[in-house]
Amino acid sequence: KLFFTDYGNAAKVERCDMDGMNRTWIVDSKIEQPTALALDLVNKYVYWVDIYLDSVEVVDYQGRKRHTITKGRQIRHLCGLAVFENYLYTVNSDNLNILRINRYNGTDVQSLARLDNAKEIRVYQKRTQTAVRSHACEVDPYGMPGGCSHICLLSSNYKARTCRCRTGFILGSDGRSCK
Repeated sequence: KLFFTDYGNAAKVERCDMDGMNRTWIVDSKIEQPTALALDLVNKYVYWVDIYLDSVEVVDYQGRKRHTITKGRQIRHLCGLAVFENYLYTVNSDNLNILRINRYNGTDVQSLARLDNAKEIRVYQKRTQTAVRSHACEVDPYGMPGGCSHICLLSSNYKARTCRCRTGFILGSDGRSCK
């Protein structure tokens, strides 16, 4: 799945398959400017920062169990968001501080460091990486991902895929080759 935020005409948090199909709104009310998003892959939660409402909130992958982690002035200038173990990590774009927020009580907010020009944050740790299993976009014996001549995108599950073409090409009737 692909999770993303939008605050155009109607602010929302959405999800879709990697090929863009099955687009679903998971949050579409009491939301104004969602700008940063992080996933808890183990427990299947979506966290986001709303810079207009000065809040950090969470829902499950279906948009249920919504609640506010923290709200207030200390959230005003956050950009970037990552989740690891009991904490959310974010960057305050006003003073360039890296913040750690307890994701269960929200009141434990600590400044860890200051980094010039930081706009995004990611946590890379072996335990946060899911095991790779065989999937529909694996390279075939001819070197083509999923048998697609240009681009292979996973669909509704790891066994299904959709072929797409680079700009200027059209997908052939076989659904795999680009002309």
